[in-house]
Amino acid sequence: MLKSITTMLTLFMVILLSSTTDSQAQQLVYRPINPAFGGDTFNYQWLVQSAELQNKFTDPNEAALAEDESALDAFAQGLNRQLLSSLSRSLLNLQFDSSQDLEPGTFSFGNLEVEVLESLEGLVINILDTTTGDQTQVVVPQ
Repeated sequence: MLKSITTMLTLFMVILLSSTTDSQAQQLVYRPINPAFGGDTFNYQWLVQSAELQNKFTDPNEAALAEDESALDAFAQGLNRQLLSSLSRSLLNLQFDSSQDLEPGTFSFGNLEVEVLESLEGLVINILDTTTGDQTQVVVPQ
Protein backbone atom coordinates (compact mmCIF):
# COMPACT_ATOMS: atom_id res chain seq x y z
CA MET A 1 0.00 0.00 0.00
CA LEU A 2 2.75 2.39 0.87
CA LYS A 3 4.54 1.50 -2.33
CA SER A 4 1.48 2.35 -4.43
CA ILE A 5 1.09 5.75 -2.71
CA THR A 6 4.69 6.67 -3.39
CA THR A 7 4.32 5.52 -6.99
CA MET A 8 1.22 7.66 -7.43
CA LEU A 9 2.94 10.66 -5.88
CA THR A 10 5.90 10.22 -8.17
CA LEU A 11 3.63 9.90 -11.18
CA PHE A 12 1.70 12.99 -10.10
CA MET A 13 4.95 14.98 -9.73
CA VAL A 14 6.14 13.89 -13.18
CA ILE A 15 2.84 14.94 -14.74
CA LEU A 16 2.89 18.25 -12.87
CA LEU A 17 6.47 19.04 -13.90
CA SER A 18 5.93 18.04 -17.52
CA SER A 19 2.87 20.26 -17.83
CA THR A 20 4.78 23.38 -16.67
CA THR A 21 7.46 23.10 -19.34
CA ASP A 22 5.11 24.67 -21.88
CA SER A 23 5.27 28.03 -20.09
CA GLN A 24 6.67 31.02 -21.97
CA ALA A 25 9.97 32.68 -21.10
CA GLN A 26 11.04 36.20 -21.95
CA GLN A 27 14.40 37.85 -22.36
CA LEU A 28 15.57 40.26 -19.65
CA VAL A 29 16.50 43.68 -21.05
CA TYR A 30 18.51 46.25 -19.12
CA ARG A 31 17.36 49.84 -19.58
CA PRO A 32 19.50 52.44 -17.78
CA ILE A 33 17.82 55.21 -15.81
CA ASN A 34 20.71 57.69 -15.62
CA PRO A 35 20.98 59.84 -18.77
CA ALA A 36 24.78 59.82 -18.45
CA PHE A 37 24.70 56.08 -19.16
CA GLY A 38 22.19 56.10 -22.02
CA GLY A 39 18.97 56.53 -20.07
CA ASP A 40 16.10 58.83 -20.90
CA THR A 41 17.06 62.53 -20.68
CA PHE A 42 13.78 63.33 -18.92
CA ASN A 43 15.09 61.45 -15.85
CA TYR A 44 17.86 64.00 -15.25
CA GLN A 45 15.85 66.51 -13.22
CA TRP A 46 14.30 63.75 -11.11
CA LEU A 47 17.74 62.29 -10.35
CA VAL A 48 19.16 65.69 -9.36
CA GLN A 49 16.21 66.44 -7.08
CA SER A 50 16.48 63.01 -5.45
CA ALA A 51 20.18 63.52 -4.78
CA GLU A 52 19.60 67.00 -3.31
CA LEU A 53 16.87 65.72 -1.01
CA GLN A 54 19.11 62.93 0.28
CA ASN A 55 22.08 65.26 0.84
CA LYS A 56 22.37 65.87 4.58
CA PHE A 57 25.53 67.97 4.36
CA THR A 58 25.56 71.77 4.40
CA ASP A 59 28.35 74.14 3.48
CA PRO A 60 29.40 75.97 6.67
CA ASN A 61 31.03 78.74 4.62
CA GLU A 62 27.76 79.54 2.84
CA ALA A 63 25.93 80.29 6.09
CA ALA A 64 28.87 82.30 7.43
CA LEU A 65 29.06 84.44 4.28
CA ALA A 66 25.35 85.21 4.38
CA GLU A 67 25.55 86.34 8.02
CA ASP A 68 28.73 88.42 7.63
CA GLU A 69 27.59 90.46 4.63
CA SER A 70 26.22 93.85 5.59
CA ALA A 71 24.00 96.10 3.50
CA LEU A 72 27.01 98.26 2.67
CA ASP A 73 28.97 95.22 1.39
CA ALA A 74 26.01 94.12 -0.71
CA PHE A 75 25.75 97.63 -2.18
CA ALA A 76 29.47 97.68 -3.00
CA GLN A 77 29.25 94.28 -4.70
CA GLY A 78 26.24 95.41 -6.72
CA LEU A 79 28.08 98.55 -7.78
CA ASN A 80 31.11 96.47 -8.81
CA ARG A 81 28.90 94.20 -10.91
CA GLN A 82 27.29 97.18 -12.64
CA LEU A 83 30.66 98.80 -13.40
CA LEU A 84 32.11 95.57 -14.77
CA SER A 85 28.98 95.05 -16.83
CA SER A 86 29.36 98.56 -18.24
CA LEU A 87 33.01 97.85 -19.04
CA SER A 88 32.16 94.60 -20.84
CA ARG A 89 29.36 96.35 -22.75
CA SER A 90 31.74 99.05 -23.91
CA LEU A 91 34.27 96.37 -24.94
CA LEU A 92 31.64 94.64 -27.06
CA ASN A 93 30.57 97.94 -28.59
CA LEU A 94 34.20 98.74 -29.33
CA GLN A 95 34.66 95.36 -31.01
CA PHE A 96 31.62 95.71 -33.27
CA ASP A 97 31.21 99.48 -33.53
CA SER A 98 34.34 101.62 -33.93
CA SER A 99 32.52 104.91 -33.22
CA GLN A 100 33.03 104.50 -29.44
CA ASP A 101 36.46 104.64 -27.85
CA LEU A 102 37.52 103.32 -24.44
CA GLU A 103 39.87 105.78 -22.74
CA PRO A 104 43.29 104.48 -21.61
CA GLY A 105 44.03 104.62 -17.89
CA THR A 106 43.85 102.71 -14.61
CA PHE A 107 40.55 102.22 -12.80
CA SER A 108 39.71 100.68 -9.45
CA PHE A 109 36.42 98.84 -8.86
CA GLY A 110 36.44 97.57 -5.28
CA ASN A 111 38.86 94.61 -5.26
CA LEU A 112 39.53 94.88 -9.00
CA GLU A 113 42.16 96.99 -10.70
CA VAL A 114 41.47 97.57 -14.40
CA GLU A 115 44.21 98.94 -16.62
CA VAL A 116 43.33 100.02 -20.16
CA LEU A 117 46.18 100.76 -22.57
CA GLU A 118 46.79 100.90 -26.29
CA SER A 119 49.43 98.69 -27.93
CA LEU A 120 50.43 97.48 -31.36
CA GLU A 121 48.09 94.50 -30.94
CA GLY A 122 45.11 96.76 -30.23
CA LEU A 123 43.42 97.81 -27.02
CA VAL A 124 44.75 95.82 -24.03
CA ILE A 125 42.71 95.55 -20.83
CA ASN A 126 44.39 94.02 -17.78
CA ILE A 127 42.09 93.04 -14.89
CA LEU A 128 43.68 92.19 -11.51
CA ASP A 129 41.84 90.88 -8.46
CA THR A 130 43.79 92.41 -5.57
CA THR A 131 42.44 89.97 -2.96
CA THR A 132 43.43 86.74 -4.73
CA GLY A 133 46.06 87.93 -7.21
CA ASP A 134 44.14 86.47 -10.16
CA GLN A 135 44.76 88.28 -13.38
CA THR A 136 43.03 88.42 -16.78
CA GLN A 137 44.04 90.13 -19.98
CA VAL A 138 41.62 91.06 -22.77
CA VAL A 139 42.99 92.21 -26.14
CA VAL A 140 40.64 93.97 -28.55
CA PRO A 141 42.29 93.95 -32.00
CA GLN A 142 42.17 97.12 -34.07
